Amino acid sequence: MKQNMMKIGLIGCGAIGARICSAIDNKLVDAQLVAVYDRSAERCERLLGSLNNRPEILSPGELIFRADLVIECASTAAVREYGLSVLESGKDLMVLSAGAFADSGLLERFISAAAANRCKIYIPSGAIAGIDGLKSASIAHIDRVMITTTKNPEGLKGAPYIVKNNIDLESFHEKTLLFEGSADDAIAAFPANINVAVSLGIAGTGTKNTQVRVFVDPQATSNIHEISVEGDFGRFTCRVENVPSPDNPRTSFLAALSAIATLKKIAEPLQIGT
Repeated sequence: MKQNMMKIGLIGCGAIGARICSAIDNKLVDAQLVAVYDRSAERCERLLGSLNNRPEILSPGELIFRADLVIECASTAAVREYGLSVLESGKDLMVLSAGAFADSGLLERFISAAAANRCKIYIPSGAIAGIDGLKSASIAHIDRVMITTTKNPEGLKGAPYIVKNNIDLESFHEKTLLFEGSADDAIAAFPANINVAVSLGIAGTGTKNTQVRVFVDPQATSNIHEISVEGDFGRFTCRVENVPSPDNPRTSFLAALSAIATLKKIAEPLQIGT
């Protein structure tokens, strides 16, 4: 084993975490998975049982100490609870629950901590495409950023907006607009579904200026994200039809693949894309 191989600690052993661990275990990423943590001991044990090279199950503090890079794939609450500790320990942090950064003050504290401790924060593109183009466009002036998300009712169950408004998702028989507002409002309404809108806001003109529409469609067999950006550069549109994760229909398979691709980008010498 290489002496300088990157050591990974992972917080959150759900569907996405399991995919990331499997990729490292199968050597798709030039890194070593040294530790995992999840509030559910059962999830941890189930994950370890699927791996050839078993990491340790450690407390968050011990995990942070052992790792070079900590991956959060648990929840926005986990970002708030552990993120600063990672950065203040001088360790790099990958955040998959980017919805936590709808709180711009939190993001500013994270950036300040990363700068002070000479470490990095990575936010993968997630279940969307077009982030590279948006980052490039944001060097000049951007007039408009909008993301339209369409999901099957199964993928929206339990969202706070659905529960609060007593919406019967089984009552829809055709594609219907459920929500329209800023990314700030969207992440509060659909915290498990719209992390990508916050990522767009960070890459572009901010979450307050990023518009979001959410449709429910009982005929949808994929999670669909349509992004449109207009500015000094011109205009681009991007549509992604994602296969839902087999283990969690609220998220997309591409979200896990995006995290794995980001890990590969960190570990490998060749960098492609903005």
